[in-house]
Amino acid sequence: MPEGLITKALSGYYYVRDGDQLVQCRGRGILKNRGQSPLVGDRVVYSMTDNGEGSVEQILPRDSELIRPQIANADLAVLVFSVIRPELSLTLLDKFLVHTEHARMDALLVFTKMDRIPEGEEGARIRGDVESARDLYASLGYEVLLTSAHEGEGIDALREALAGHINVFAGQSGVGKSSLLNALIPGLTLETNEISVKLGRGKHTTRHVELVALPSGGYLADTPGFSQLDFAELGIDQIGSCFREFRALSSGCKFRGCTHIHEPSCAVLEAKERGEIAGSRYNNYMNFMTEWKETRRRY
Repeated sequence: MPEGLITKALSGYYYVRDGDQLVQCRGRGILKNRGQSPLVGDRVVYSMTDNGEGSVEQILPRDSELIRPQIANADLAVLVFSVIRPELSLTLLDKFLVHTEHARMDALLVFTKMDRIPEGEEGARIRGDVESARDLYASLGYEVLLTSAHEGEGIDALREALAGHINVFAGQSGVGKSSLLNALIPGLTLETNEISVKLGRGKHTTRHVELVALPSGGYLADTPGFSQLDFAELGIDQIGSCFREFRALSSGCKFRGCTHIHEPSCAVLEAKERGEIAGSRYNNYMNFMTEWKETRRRY
């Protein structure tokens, strides 16, 4: 039987890409009986039915699986953050990175709307914050791109970075994900919304997960915008391991399972005191640990 890649799931149908053809499929009841649910990104075995539609017969083994967004076999998280309206939030960025690291995926950081930065004192402040953030995350091993969908800044570099991957394209609502996608793929027209001045955030313009084929090869998942992420699926000892600089130092801590908060002879705390760990990163870590405890109480 033929094999293909699920590129979209909508209204009970799975759209399977097999070479140049896109086959509309239903999932077989046997999958439900096994407790299996196909996801966008799944490689599947399918068969054709008499009515011209397909039927998903088998889900092939997954390399990865994300819960939010629900997607299989993604290997690169493209985290999109605007530098203005809404302003760059390192707290939200670190939260996305925790979830990306927990999923054992690499991350590409994309800062958008560089062309919207105003002149004058406010613009100088924003540019300074952006440069500082780029330097910080680059020092941790993340690739950081500065882009403008309208001016074309950074688009070629972004296109090159995405080639050959199944990329999860994610970020807060209103940061310009759809505009970037439109710039990346000529002829693609995705709905975009301006930021609400009253609320300071955008409306969700993407309502389902879909893999979009890239001209340079690979796929890009345009995912529904996020307004929040929680830590319910993480253990308390996993949050620290999702901070790259903490993970590298943790073997030097005196106690196994060190929380890097109050323990003596903690390599992370010692590095923080020496100024080797950014204050914003450690403060966000502390806030996430508090949020984890509050989340656990609710469950």
